[in-house]
Amino acid sequence: MDYFDSSSGTDDKQLRRDIRRLGNLLGQALVRQEGPQLLELVEEVRGLVRHQPEAVASRLAKLDVNEEVDLARAFATYFHLANITEQVHRARDMRRSRAENGGWLSQARAEITAEDVPADQIAAAAERLEVRPVFTAHPTEAARRSILMKLRGIADLLDAETAERAVLGSADVDAVNSRLAEIIDLLWQTDELRVEKPEPTDEARNAIYYLTDLYRDAAARVLTDLNATLTDLGGSPRPGHAPLKFGTWIGGDRDGNPFVTPEVTKQVLLMQHEHGIAAAEGAVATLINELSVSQTVRPAAQELLDSVAADFKVLDNIPERYKRIYGEEPYRLKARAIEAKLANTRTRHAEGLPHRAGFDYADGRELIADLQVMRDSLARQRGQLPAKGVLDRVIRTVAAFGLQLATMDVREHSEAHHAVLAELYDATGELDKPYADLTAEERDALLEKELSGQRPLAPSNVELAERNRKTFNVFHAIRDAQVQFGQSIVESYIISMTHDPADVLAPAILARDAGLVDVARGRADIGFVPLMEEVEDLAGADALLDRLLSLPAYRAIVAARGDVQEVMLGYSDSNKDAGITASQWNIQSAQRQLRDVAHKHGVRLRLFHGRGGTIGRGGGPTHEAILAQPSGTLDGAIKITEQGEVLSDKYTLPALARENLELTVAASLKATLLHTEPRHQPDVLGRWFGVMDQTSEASKAVYRELTGQPGLADYFWAVSPTELLGALNIGSRPSKRPNTDAGLGGLRAIPWVFGWTQSRQIVPGWYGVGSGLAAAREAGLGEDIAEMYEKWHFFRNFVSNVEMTLAKTDLSIAEQYVSTLVPAELRPIFDVIRAEHERTVAEVLALTGGERLLDANPQLARTLEVRDRYLAPLHHLQISLLKRYRSEGGADGDVDPQLKRALLITVNGIAAGLRNTG
Repeated sequence: MDYFDSSSGTDDKQLRRDIRRLGNLLGQALVRQEGPQLLELVEEVRGLVRHQPEAVASRLAKLDVNEEVDLARAFATYFHLANITEQVHRARDMRRSRAENGGWLSQARAEITAEDVPADQIAAAAERLEVRPVFTAHPTEAARRSILMKLRGIADLLDAETAERAVLGSADVDAVNSRLAEIIDLLWQTDELRVEKPEPTDEARNAIYYLTDLYRDAAARVLTDLNATLTDLGGSPRPGHAPLKFGTWIGGDRDGNPFVTPEVTKQVLLMQHEHGIAAAEGAVATLINELSVSQTVRPAAQELLDSVAADFKVLDNIPERYKRIYGEEPYRLKARAIEAKLANTRTRHAEGLPHRAGFDYADGRELIADLQVMRDSLARQRGQLPAKGVLDRVIRTVAAFGLQLATMDVREHSEAHHAVLAELYDATGELDKPYADLTAEERDALLEKELSGQRPLAPSNVELAERNRKTFNVFHAIRDAQVQFGQSIVESYIISMTHDPADVLAPAILARDAGLVDVARGRADIGFVPLMEEVEDLAGADALLDRLLSLPAYRAIVAARGDVQEVMLGYSDSNKDAGITASQWNIQSAQRQLRDVAHKHGVRLRLFHGRGGTIGRGGGPTHEAILAQPSGTLDGAIKITEQGEVLSDKYTLPALARENLELTVAASLKATLLHTEPRHQPDVLGRWFGVMDQTSEASKAVYRELTGQPGLADYFWAVSPTELLGALNIGSRPSKRPNTDAGLGGLRAIPWVFGWTQSRQIVPGWYGVGSGLAAAREAGLGEDIAEMYEKWHFFRNFVSNVEMTLAKTDLSIAEQYVSTLVPAELRPIFDVIRAEHERTVAEVLALTGGERLLDANPQLARTLEVRDRYLAPLHHLQISLLKRYRSEGGADGDVDPQLKRALLITVNGIAAGLRNTG
């Protein structure tokens, strides 16, 4: 089953050879599992798509539903195999590049050295550096973990074979093929569809899998490299400082997800600690194995001996035999004491017991303190190498992950807090009209006064409607979690759809009543994070933050949080709201304006980038995105969401995980030290900003003209399988916001992108760009646009991402969806989309100077071209199945379960082929 044609090019021969090899093994598996007729059918359909596309529909119409299921599975499985093989080779290329040119941090060190940055500036930046990938449960990973684990097994086999060949000159290919065939058979016999919708705790287990994998390998490597880089630059980081940390929304993201309750939040935090403690125990086991330093040979420092003695007085769960066999090995005795404290910590959390000093750990900082005692003793007693080696590695890793693996953010929609306050205020009778009738200005004034006071607005025995009670109880759950697990377990409370200062003040008041905030005493156990999600809010972000920081009560909260104000920027919803050009430009502009407001008020700004996996949701190369930010906006600390298929793509293989973490850290370090001032003259930037303002407005107008068409909602639902997204069971959160109709307004950004992607129109990734650029060109700004593309990092990165999305768009395939599935009266909408596509391609090529898209990246162009040959059968099959599914009544009809199954498999296969779900 030769899926990869030799005519596709002469480069990447080994990659093509491995994909062809796995394709052939898949073909053999199809014969073993289903008989030769399936392989013959696959080859027949593939040939028709390539040579007689007009005959495909009639051929598919002759298949029975079981054949359709098998055909869809065959192509979907191929893409899984092709994807993991590409990842393996990408990892090899990165290792090769690292060996020849150094890693991302080595390159950053060279650039910083070349700029002669003073050592004191580097040391200060090292203290401020805090890069935090935040794992979310956004439902965009279509593949089950059962599938991903088997693919990881295939990757390990391919790597082991290469290593054997490198060492011995040859490898046991037959043995490897036998094992590969075994895994492929198991892949075929594994259901790629989830039987039930995952619960938030299931999503948490998935994130924990990646976090524990990072704990064991990639994160420790990156932290070691970063420490070496900073030391070489003269800015040695403080022991125990965590320049890299991890965050999570899973179990804390309540916005539109009724299944994330306060009880679920507590369950997820407990799960994280169970696995975090287990990971720490693994690290301590390494110390027990390695630190066999004898008191007879090299006496330990008295501080360590005293620490061991104190531990053994308190701890009653250390086996006596350890005292006997390790009597002259104090480092091992101390490690065994740490091991006992970790076990006691696990028991304390499981049983909800209070912390006992010296008996268990309150949080990761106490564990680090114990480890530091061991390190200091080694360093003072001629053990500098292991002190700076294995012990520093463990300390850095524990500092990064704590005992909880990741710090949880809690998120809720702004209206949820106002609903609670409305019930509380209306119960007091102190307002002259219902709270819900207050203007935005009246709410701001009321809540500013309320936050400045000390009364509890909510009495301890207050009765609230069920939904409001759950919202209010979240703050009590945060307080309880901080008592149980330490304050670092939850640090940020994010307010979705922030429009006015009152949207931030409302949760601050509820937090005050829960005991998390005391303005008068200057205490705030959590920070409040406005999330700007629509372009109008992004445009007014600076004014909103200025008003907030001008309020003495709120400014006191920020002061209590170390004078750090976090602001989150929403890429997905702003794109859905106004199109990619307006979204990207307003986010870029908001960062500059927020930077200036923060500086005015003497606070540090920490930006949280809510990026998705697709270009239409803010995705794209992370390194370039960080370096394209405005100067001075990244001052050490940055948070970036990681979700869905991004997690598996970045973190499934340890080598890729290391590269992706390192490039993010390296870009953040460079931006902090080297991009503090604008890279262009103010008059040049002002001219470019004006061009982008004009381009953005023109693009937004065209985009909103499309989304405002009366028939667009019907067109969107007709042309794509979006109604089936929920049936994929890939996330616990509903695809629509609560209390919204069947239109597009309440549809979340993920299904919005999903629908356009499955039908290959991919409107969110490019629509309006052509009209925006054309409008600027028609205004006589063509030379400015060319200059911007040549010299401005932001604009070049933007155009590059749009070009890649255009290359993935295939309107010939999309036309098949339209002609088969869309009512005739709605088809003119496709003509509008096609015209804008042609305009955008022309404008992008005018900038890049290429004859075709991706001329400057022939490897990617070739990869997409080859993938299209095998995506086409899945698209044709999906169109046929979707037509029949709807003719039988769709979700409300008596549809053959196998037909629905086949349809869902095509969705999975297309997502795998495009490497994007939504």
